[in-house]
Amino acid sequence: MLKKVFLLLVVLAVVVPTGFTYGSKQLFLQEGEGEVSIVAWPGYIERGETDPAFDWVTDFEEATGCQVNVKTAATSDEMVALMNEGTFDLVTASGDASLRLVAGGRVQEVDITRIPSWDTVDDRLKEAPWHFVDGKHYGVPYQWGANVLMYNTEVFPTAPESWSVVFEEQELPDGESNAGRVQAYDGPIYIADAALYLKYHNPDLGINDPYALDRDQFNAALDLLRQQREIVPRYWHDAFIQMDDFVNEGFVASSSWPFQVNILKAQGTPIDSVIPVEGATGWADTTMMHVNAPHPNCAYLWLEHSLNPKLQGDLAAWFGSVPAVPSACEGNELLGPEGCVTNGIENFDKIFFWKTPTTDCGDDRGDVCVPYYEWVTNYIAIIGGR
Repeated sequence: MLKKVFLLLVVLAVVVPTGFTYGSKQLFLQEGEGEVSIVAWPGYIERGETDPAFDWVTDFEEATGCQVNVKTAATSDEMVALMNEGTFDLVTASGDASLRLVAGGRVQEVDITRIPSWDTVDDRLKEAPWHFVDGKHYGVPYQWGANVLMYNTEVFPTAPESWSVVFEEQELPDGESNAGRVQAYDGPIYIADAALYLKYHNPDLGINDPYALDRDQFNAALDLLRQQREIVPRYWHDAFIQMDDFVNEGFVASSSWPFQVNILKAQGTPIDSVIPVEGATGWADTTMMHVNAPHPNCAYLWLEHSLNPKLQGDLAAWFGSVPAVPSACEGNELLGPEGCVTNGIENFDKIFFWKTPTTDCGDDRGDVCVPYYEWVTNYIAIIGGR
Protein backbone atom coordinates (compact mmCIF):
# COMPACT_ATOMS: atom_id res chain seq x y z
CA MET A 1 0.00 0.00 0.00
CA LEU A 2 2.78 2.44 0.91
CA LYS A 3 4.48 1.65 -2.39
CA LYS A 4 1.28 2.54 -4.30
CA VAL A 5 0.92 5.85 -2.47
CA PHE A 6 4.56 6.69 -3.17
CA LEU A 7 4.11 5.94 -6.87
CA LEU A 8 0.96 8.10 -6.98
CA LEU A 9 2.83 11.05 -5.51
CA VAL A 10 5.68 10.58 -7.97
CA VAL A 11 3.28 10.56 -10.92
CA LEU A 12 1.50 13.67 -9.69
CA ALA A 13 4.77 15.47 -9.12
CA VAL A 14 5.69 14.77 -12.74
CA VAL A 15 2.41 15.91 -14.33
CA VAL A 16 1.97 19.11 -12.35
CA PRO A 17 3.56 21.84 -14.50
CA THR A 18 6.15 24.30 -13.27
CA GLY A 19 4.56 27.10 -11.27
CA PHE A 20 1.93 24.97 -9.52
CA THR A 21 2.53 24.92 -5.79
CA TYR A 22 -0.12 22.57 -4.49
CA GLY A 23 2.67 20.84 -2.59
CA SER A 24 0.83 18.96 0.19
CA LYS A 25 0.08 15.26 0.47
CA GLN A 26 -3.36 16.10 1.76
CA LEU A 27 -4.28 17.75 -1.51
CA PHE A 28 -2.57 15.18 -3.71
CA LEU A 29 -4.19 12.22 -1.99
CA GLN A 30 -7.69 13.63 -2.41
CA GLU A 31 -9.32 12.61 -5.65
CA GLY A 32 -10.82 15.47 -7.63
CA GLU A 33 -14.44 15.19 -8.68
CA GLY A 34 -13.66 16.00 -12.31
CA GLU A 35 -15.03 19.54 -12.47
CA VAL A 36 -15.45 22.81 -10.64
CA SER A 37 -18.12 25.46 -11.31
CA ILE A 38 -17.24 29.12 -10.74
CA VAL A 39 -19.34 32.29 -10.77
CA ALA A 40 -16.97 35.06 -11.85
CA TRP A 41 -16.69 38.63 -13.04
CA PRO A 42 -16.05 39.08 -16.79
CA GLY A 43 -12.39 38.51 -17.62
CA TYR A 44 -11.57 36.79 -14.33
CA ILE A 45 -11.36 33.19 -15.61
CA GLU A 46 -9.65 33.09 -19.01
CA ARG A 47 -8.72 30.05 -21.11
CA GLY A 48 -7.20 31.85 -24.12
CA GLU A 49 -10.40 32.15 -26.12
CA THR A 50 -10.33 35.95 -26.25
CA ASP A 51 -6.53 36.22 -26.45
CA PRO A 52 -4.27 33.13 -26.53
CA ALA A 53 -1.71 34.90 -24.30
CA PHE A 54 -4.18 34.93 -21.42
CA ASP A 55 -4.95 31.39 -20.30
CA TRP A 56 -4.80 30.22 -16.70
CA VAL A 57 -7.37 27.45 -17.03
CA THR A 58 -5.90 24.94 -19.48
CA ASP A 59 -2.83 24.02 -17.43
CA PHE A 60 -4.97 23.69 -14.30
CA GLU A 61 -7.34 21.28 -16.05
CA GLU A 62 -4.47 19.23 -17.45
CA ALA A 63 -2.75 18.99 -14.07
CA THR A 64 -5.77 18.20 -11.93
CA GLY A 65 -8.37 16.63 -14.21
CA CYS A 66 -10.85 19.23 -12.93
CA GLN A 67 -12.81 20.76 -15.80
CA VAL A 68 -13.51 24.46 -15.13
CA ASN A 69 -17.04 25.67 -15.83
CA VAL A 70 -17.62 29.43 -15.61
CA LYS A 71 -20.80 31.45 -15.25
CA THR A 72 -20.17 35.16 -15.81
CA ALA A 73 -22.06 37.59 -13.58
CA ALA A 74 -22.35 41.31 -14.26
CA THR A 75 -23.27 42.52 -10.77
CA SER A 76 -22.80 41.50 -7.15
CA ASP A 77 -26.56 41.06 -6.79
CA GLU A 78 -26.48 38.54 -9.64
CA MET A 79 -23.64 36.69 -7.92
CA VAL A 80 -25.62 36.43 -4.70
CA ALA A 81 -28.66 35.16 -6.59
CA LEU A 82 -26.61 32.52 -8.40
CA MET A 83 -24.96 31.32 -5.20
CA ASN A 84 -28.39 31.03 -3.61
CA GLU A 85 -29.20 28.42 -6.26
CA GLY A 86 -26.63 26.07 -4.72
CA THR A 87 -25.29 24.57 -7.96
CA PHE A 88 -21.93 26.37 -8.01
CA ASP A 89 -18.71 25.68 -6.10
CA LEU A 90 -16.98 29.06 -6.05
CA VAL A 91 -17.66 32.76 -6.59
CA THR A 92 -15.26 35.69 -7.04
CA ALA A 93 -17.27 37.95 -4.75
CA SER A 94 -16.72 41.65 -4.19
CA GLY A 95 -17.17 43.21 -0.77
CA ASP A 96 -20.76 44.24 -1.40
CA ALA A 97 -21.66 40.56 -1.85
CA SER A 98 -19.23 38.66 0.36
CA LEU A 99 -20.69 39.58 3.75
CA ARG A 100 -24.21 38.95 2.48
CA LEU A 101 -23.10 35.46 1.50
CA VAL A 102 -21.54 34.89 4.91
CA ALA A 103 -24.55 36.23 6.82
CA GLY A 104 -26.91 34.17 4.66
CA GLY A 105 -24.99 30.96 5.30
CA ARG A 106 -24.30 30.53 1.59
CA VAL A 107 -20.51 30.11 1.88
CA GLN A 108 -18.33 27.98 4.12
CA GLU A 109 -15.24 28.66 6.18
CA VAL A 110 -12.10 27.97 4.15
CA ASP A 111 -9.38 25.80 5.68
CA ILE A 112 -6.27 27.80 4.81
CA THR A 113 -4.05 24.87 5.84
CA ARG A 114 -5.23 23.23 2.62
CA ILE A 115 -3.93 26.18 0.62
CA PRO A 116 -0.10 25.98 0.67
CA SER A 117 0.34 29.39 -1.01
CA TRP A 118 -1.71 31.27 1.60
CA ASP A 119 1.42 32.85 3.09
CA THR A 120 2.11 34.62 -0.22
CA VAL A 121 -1.10 36.69 0.03
CA ASP A 122 -0.79 40.44 0.64
CA ASP A 123 -0.88 40.92 4.42
CA ARG A 124 -3.42 43.74 3.98
CA LEU A 125 -5.88 41.23 2.55
CA LYS A 126 -5.40 38.16 4.74
CA GLU A 127 -7.86 39.29 7.40
CA ALA A 128 -9.80 41.90 5.46
CA PRO A 129 -13.26 42.53 6.98
CA TRP A 130 -15.10 41.61 3.80
CA HIS A 131 -14.16 37.91 4.14
CA PHE A 132 -12.67 37.43 7.64
CA VAL A 133 -15.57 37.17 10.09
CA ASP A 134 -15.48 36.15 13.76
CA GLY A 135 -11.96 34.83 13.38
CA LYS A 136 -12.82 32.67 10.37
CA HIS A 137 -11.64 32.88 6.76
CA TYR A 138 -14.51 32.71 4.30
CA GLY A 139 -12.45 32.99 1.15
CA VAL A 140 -9.15 33.54 -0.60
CA PRO A 141 -8.24 37.04 -1.89
CA TYR A 142 -8.07 37.20 -5.69
CA GLN A 143 -7.59 40.74 -7.11
CA TRP A 144 -8.37 44.34 -6.22
CA GLY A 145 -8.64 47.71 -7.91
CA ALA A 146 -10.54 50.96 -8.40
CA ASN A 147 -13.64 51.93 -10.35
CA VAL A 148 -12.20 54.38 -12.87
CA LEU A 149 -13.58 57.22 -14.98
CA MET A 150 -13.32 56.00 -18.57
CA TYR A 151 -13.34 58.73 -21.20
CA ASN A 152 -12.94 59.30 -24.94
CA THR A 153 -9.61 61.02 -25.59
CA GLU A 154 -10.91 62.75 -28.74
CA VAL A 155 -13.57 64.49 -26.64
CA PHE A 156 -11.23 64.99 -23.66
CA PRO A 157 -7.72 65.86 -24.97
CA THR A 158 -6.81 66.30 -21.30
CA ALA A 159 -8.05 63.86 -18.69
CA PRO A 160 -11.14 65.13 -16.84
CA GLU A 161 -10.30 66.11 -13.27
CA SER A 162 -13.69 65.47 -11.68
CA TRP A 163 -16.55 62.99 -11.67
CA SER A 164 -18.74 66.03 -12.40
CA VAL A 165 -18.61 65.12 -16.10
CA VAL A 166 -20.99 62.22 -15.36
CA PHE A 167 -22.96 63.74 -12.48
CA GLU A 168 -23.75 67.29 -13.64
CA GLU A 169 -24.90 68.62 -17.01
CA GLN A 170 -22.14 70.64 -18.66
CA GLU A 171 -20.43 71.45 -21.92
CA LEU A 172 -17.57 69.09 -22.69
CA PRO A 173 -14.27 70.14 -24.30
CA ASP A 174 -15.64 69.32 -27.77
CA GLY A 175 -18.27 72.04 -27.34
CA GLU A 176 -21.19 69.63 -26.97
CA SER A 177 -23.26 68.85 -23.87
CA ASN A 178 -22.63 65.69 -21.89
CA ALA A 179 -26.39 65.00 -21.83
CA GLY A 180 -27.11 61.69 -23.52
CA ARG A 181 -23.41 60.85 -23.83
CA VAL A 182 -22.51 59.59 -20.37
CA GLN A 183 -23.35 56.43 -18.42
CA ALA A 184 -23.60 55.24 -14.82
CA TYR A 185 -23.28 51.78 -13.26
CA ASP A 186 -26.42 49.69 -13.03
CA GLY A 187 -26.07 48.56 -9.43
CA PRO A 188 -27.35 49.90 -6.09
CA ILE A 189 -23.79 50.09 -4.77
CA TYR A 190 -23.30 53.01 -7.19
CA ILE A 191 -25.07 55.18 -4.61
CA ALA A 192 -21.69 55.13 -2.84
CA ASP A 193 -20.12 56.84 -5.87
CA ALA A 194 -22.62 59.68 -5.50
CA ALA A 195 -21.90 59.84 -1.76
CA LEU A 196 -18.15 59.98 -2.43
CA TYR A 197 -18.72 62.88 -4.84
CA LEU A 198 -20.73 64.71 -2.18
CA LYS A 199 -18.11 63.93 0.47
CA TYR A 200 -15.70 66.08 -1.55
CA HIS A 201 -18.05 68.79 -2.81
CA ASN A 202 -20.44 69.14 0.12
CA PRO A 203 -18.44 68.52 3.31
CA ASP A 204 -21.22 69.97 5.46
CA LEU A 205 -23.07 66.68 5.00
CA GLY A 206 -20.41 65.03 7.15
CA ILE A 207 -19.96 61.95 4.96
CA ASN A 208 -16.95 59.92 6.06
CA ASP A 209 -17.80 56.46 4.78
CA PRO A 210 -19.80 56.41 1.51
CA TYR A 211 -21.30 53.05 2.53
CA ALA A 212 -22.48 54.28 5.94
CA LEU A 213 -25.06 56.96 5.16
CA ASP A 214 -27.61 58.31 7.60
CA ARG A 215 -30.97 59.43 6.27
CA ASP A 216 -29.94 62.99 5.37
CA GLN A 217 -26.75 61.83 3.65
CA PHE A 218 -28.61 59.09 1.81
CA ASN A 219 -31.30 61.47 0.58
CA ALA A 220 -28.64 63.90 -0.66
CA ALA A 221 -27.01 61.11 -2.65
CA LEU A 222 -30.39 60.14 -4.13
CA ASP A 223 -31.03 63.75 -5.14
CA LEU A 224 -27.70 63.83 -6.98
CA LEU A 225 -28.53 60.58 -8.74
CA ARG A 226 -31.94 61.89 -9.79
CA GLN A 227 -30.16 64.92 -11.24
CA GLN A 228 -27.77 62.57 -13.02
CA ARG A 229 -30.71 60.61 -14.43
CA GLU A 230 -31.56 63.64 -16.59
CA ILE A 231 -28.31 63.26 -18.55
CA VAL A 232 -27.81 59.48 -18.43
CA PRO A 233 -29.80 57.58 -21.06
CA ARG A 234 -28.27 54.17 -20.33
CA TYR A 235 -26.94 52.35 -17.28
CA TRP A 236 -24.30 49.68 -17.81
CA HIS A 237 -23.71 46.37 -16.08
CA ASP A 238 -22.42 44.21 -18.95
CA ALA A 239 -18.78 45.07 -19.60
CA PHE A 240 -18.91 44.03 -23.24
CA ILE A 241 -22.08 45.99 -23.97
CA GLN A 242 -20.49 49.06 -22.40
CA MET A 243 -17.49 48.67 -24.71
CA ASP A 244 -19.82 48.50 -27.71
CA ASP A 245 -21.61 51.60 -26.45
CA PHE A 246 -18.35 53.56 -26.44
CA VAL A 247 -17.37 52.30 -29.89
CA ASN A 248 -20.72 52.52 -31.67
CA GLU A 249 -23.27 54.50 -29.64
CA GLY A 250 -21.50 57.80 -29.00
CA PHE A 251 -20.88 57.51 -25.27
CA VAL A 252 -17.83 59.42 -24.11
CA ALA A 253 -17.55 59.13 -20.29
CA SER A 254 -18.62 56.74 -17.57
CA SER A 255 -17.58 54.89 -14.47
CA SER A 256 -15.98 51.66 -15.59
CA TRP A 257 -13.50 48.91 -14.78
CA PRO A 258 -9.91 48.85 -16.04
CA PHE A 259 -10.93 45.67 -17.92
CA GLN A 260 -12.97 47.63 -20.47
CA VAL A 261 -10.32 50.34 -20.72
CA ASN A 262 -7.55 47.83 -21.46
CA ILE A 263 -9.49 45.99 -24.16
CA LEU A 264 -10.66 49.16 -25.91
CA LYS A 265 -7.16 50.65 -25.88
CA ALA A 266 -5.75 47.40 -27.26
CA GLN A 267 -8.27 47.64 -30.10
CA GLY A 268 -7.08 51.15 -30.95
CA THR A 269 -10.17 52.92 -29.60
CA PRO A 270 -9.43 56.47 -28.35
CA ILE A 271 -10.04 55.58 -24.70
CA ASP A 272 -8.24 56.23 -21.45
CA SER A 273 -9.10 56.39 -17.75
CA VAL A 274 -8.39 58.40 -14.62
CA ILE A 275 -9.15 58.49 -10.90
CA PRO A 276 -10.55 62.01 -10.39
CA VAL A 277 -9.87 64.38 -7.49
CA GLU A 278 -12.81 63.05 -5.45
CA GLY A 279 -11.20 59.60 -5.30
CA ALA A 280 -12.86 56.34 -6.25
CA THR A 281 -14.82 53.40 -4.99
CA GLY A 282 -13.28 50.02 -5.68
CA TRP A 283 -13.40 46.29 -5.22
CA ALA A 284 -11.32 43.72 -3.41
CA ASP A 285 -12.55 40.37 -4.65
CA THR A 286 -12.47 37.09 -2.76
CA THR A 287 -12.93 33.57 -4.07
CA MET A 288 -15.51 31.98 -1.75
CA MET A 289 -16.79 28.39 -1.57
CA HIS A 290 -20.47 27.48 -1.41
CA VAL A 291 -21.51 25.87 1.86
CA ASN A 292 -22.66 22.81 -0.10
CA ALA A 293 -20.10 22.91 -2.90
CA PRO A 294 -20.67 19.81 -5.07
CA HIS A 295 -16.97 19.57 -5.99
CA PRO A 296 -15.02 20.64 -2.88
CA ASN A 297 -11.74 18.92 -3.73
CA CYS A 298 -11.52 20.52 -7.16
CA ALA A 299 -12.60 23.77 -5.52
CA TYR A 300 -9.68 23.64 -3.08
CA LEU A 301 -7.31 22.85 -5.93
CA TRP A 302 -8.59 25.95 -7.74
CA LEU A 303 -8.22 28.09 -4.61
CA GLU A 304 -4.55 27.10 -4.48
CA HIS A 305 -4.12 27.64 -8.21
CA SER A 306 -5.72 31.09 -7.93
CA LEU A 307 -2.70 32.27 -5.92
CA ASN A 308 -0.19 31.12 -8.52
CA PRO A 309 2.04 34.16 -9.23
CA LYS A 310 1.85 33.61 -13.00
CA LEU A 311 -1.96 33.57 -12.91
CA GLN A 312 -2.05 36.57 -10.58
CA GLY A 313 0.25 38.63 -12.82
CA ASP A 314 -1.42 37.62 -16.07
CA LEU A 315 -4.87 38.41 -14.66
CA ALA A 316 -3.68 41.80 -13.41
CA ALA A 317 -2.33 42.58 -16.89
CA TRP A 318 -5.58 41.47 -18.52
CA PHE A 319 -8.05 43.13 -16.15
CA GLY A 320 -6.05 46.16 -15.07
CA SER A 321 -6.28 45.05 -11.46
CA VAL A 322 -3.74 44.55 -8.68
CA PRO A 323 -2.65 41.03 -7.64
CA ALA A 324 -3.51 39.65 -4.23
CA VAL A 325 -0.03 38.10 -4.31
CA PRO A 326 2.57 40.93 -4.33
CA SER A 327 5.32 38.73 -5.77
CA ALA A 328 3.25 38.48 -8.96
CA CYS A 329 4.28 42.07 -9.71
CA GLU A 330 7.84 40.95 -10.42
CA GLY A 331 9.02 39.26 -13.59
CA ASN A 332 5.66 38.87 -15.32
CA GLU A 333 6.10 39.36 -19.06
CA LEU A 334 2.51 40.45 -19.70
CA LEU A 335 2.31 42.78 -16.71
CA GLY A 336 5.73 44.36 -17.21
CA PRO A 337 8.00 45.89 -14.55
CA GLU A 338 5.69 48.85 -13.80
CA GLY A 339 2.37 47.09 -14.29
CA CYS A 340 1.34 46.98 -10.63
CA VAL A 341 2.21 50.65 -10.13
CA THR A 342 0.22 51.53 -13.25
CA ASN A 343 -2.73 49.49 -11.96
CA GLY A 344 -2.68 51.30 -8.62
CA ILE A 345 -0.88 49.14 -6.07
CA GLU A 346 0.09 52.32 -4.22
CA ASN A 347 -3.55 53.50 -4.01
CA PHE A 348 -4.82 50.88 -1.57
CA ASP A 349 -5.46 53.36 1.23
CA LYS A 350 -7.18 55.81 -1.15
CA ILE A 351 -9.88 53.43 -2.37
CA PHE A 352 -13.26 53.04 -0.70
CA PHE A 353 -13.77 49.33 -1.23
CA TRP A 354 -17.28 48.02 -1.86
CA LYS A 355 -19.09 46.68 1.20
CA THR A 356 -22.71 45.92 2.03
CA PRO A 357 -24.40 48.85 3.82
CA THR A 358 -26.13 48.04 7.12
CA THR A 359 -27.96 50.04 9.77
CA ASP A 360 -24.77 50.05 11.87
CA CYS A 361 -22.89 53.22 10.89
CA GLY A 362 -19.70 51.93 12.48
CA ASP A 363 -19.25 55.10 14.53
CA ASP A 364 -20.90 57.01 17.36
CA ARG A 365 -24.11 57.51 15.34
CA GLY A 366 -25.18 53.94 16.15
CA ASP A 367 -27.79 52.09 14.11
CA VAL A 368 -29.19 54.98 12.09
CA CYS A 369 -27.66 54.27 8.69
CA VAL A 370 -29.70 53.19 5.69
CA PRO A 371 -29.56 49.41 5.05
CA TYR A 372 -28.82 47.85 1.70
CA TYR A 373 -32.38 46.83 0.84
CA GLU A 374 -33.30 50.53 0.73
CA TRP A 375 -30.35 51.17 -1.56
CA VAL A 376 -31.80 48.55 -3.90
CA THR A 377 -35.39 49.82 -3.97
CA ASN A 378 -34.41 53.47 -4.31
CA TYR A 379 -31.85 52.90 -7.06
CA ILE A 380 -34.30 50.83 -9.07
CA ALA A 381 -36.76 53.72 -8.78
CA ILE A 382 -34.16 56.24 -9.94
CA ILE A 383 -33.21 54.19 -12.99
CA GLY A 384 -36.91 53.90 -13.75
CA GLY A 385 -37.19 57.69 -13.70
CA ARG A 386 -38.98 57.97 -10.35
